Amino acid sequence: MGHKKKTVELDRDNGVAPGLVAKNKKHLVVAGGRSHPELTAAVAQALGTQVAPVEHRTFASGEIYARFEVSIRGTDLFIVQTFGEGLNESLIETLIMIDAAKRASAKRITLVVPYFPYSRQDKKGRGREPISARLVADLFKTAGADRVMSVDLHAAQIQGFFDGPVDHLFAKPVLLEHFRETLTAEDRETLTIVSPDMGRVRVADTWSDSLDAPLAIIHKRRDPKVANQVSVHEIVGSVAGRTCLLVDDMIDTGGTIVKAAQALKANGARRVIVAATHAIFSDPATDRLQDEAIDEVVVTDTIPLNESRHWESLTVLPIAPLLARAIHEVFEDGSVTSMFGGDA
Repeated sequence: MGHKKKTVELDRDNGVAPGLVAKNKKHLVVAGGRSHPELTAAVAQALGTQVAPVEHRTFASGEIYARFEVSIRGTDLFIVQTFGEGLNESLIETLIMIDAAKRASAKRITLVVPYFPYSRQDKKGRGREPISARLVADLFKTAGADRVMSVDLHAAQIQGFFDGPVDHLFAKPVLLEHFRETLTAEDRETLTIVSPDMGRVRVADTWSDSLDAPLAIIHKRRDPKVANQVSVHEIVGSVAGRTCLLVDDMIDTGGTIVKAAQALKANGARRVIVAATHAIFSDPATDRLQDEAIDEVVVTDTIPLNESRHWESLTVLPIAPLLARAIHEVFEDGSVTSMFGGDA
């Protein structure tokens, strides 16, 4: 990855953190919370280093404790933490880790949050509601984070909530590579990109350009007083006899996606493939997504999925190489934007 760097091995006895040291003596260190240790390890491996050891505890009272076991003084620290099950506990752990790193004199703290917590609460839909995504961004900044890196934010405006640099990464290149390798000739010939709602039209349009396929849009209406309840109304565009690729940023309970897939099949779609970045998969998502209207589901591992939430037609793609490349660009003062053709 770029210029030659010295690899520093973990030395617990002397308190030396593992990482990479550039010619200008900058020291990159990767650490992680308890939410997705496999992802943290994969990111470190892709960078050619190890994960810095952190002591984590949860006391009987529920209080969370975190301590870096080696010196991180003067380092360019990247804390990897995502938010799936136990989101609120992971959030507090993240803030405590940032505070510990700041007090341990890390030179720069970059928080790598593949899935940004509370990202759906990015605006007021009704009176007297919070804008919780802004609150979370404020918490990260107040704790001491200098920079935030995330993948496929639910709304791009969340970048403006954080008072500092935000690297907004896209999982699209990872997903696109998979589909270019796996779609059959018939699939490619009959492919239509489908946006599950009006809010994802811009993203679906970029997919349409990338795969040279027509675009269809599903119009839906959601009851603001009832969570996770969606009714599909009509499809804008032709889907009869087509392979429909439904693209979205996240799947929570799966209600939106399943109803969209059922509507596509009812309108004559040949196949329905679902592609999403964040597999939240709150119950009963895994049961819903095995509906006969859905032929395949493809997601990334921004959120950990245990074996009980896997099924035969589910494909999980690794996001670590993308995160590692972005971390490398930030560490080397390179260009994250260049990774996405100027769109990031």
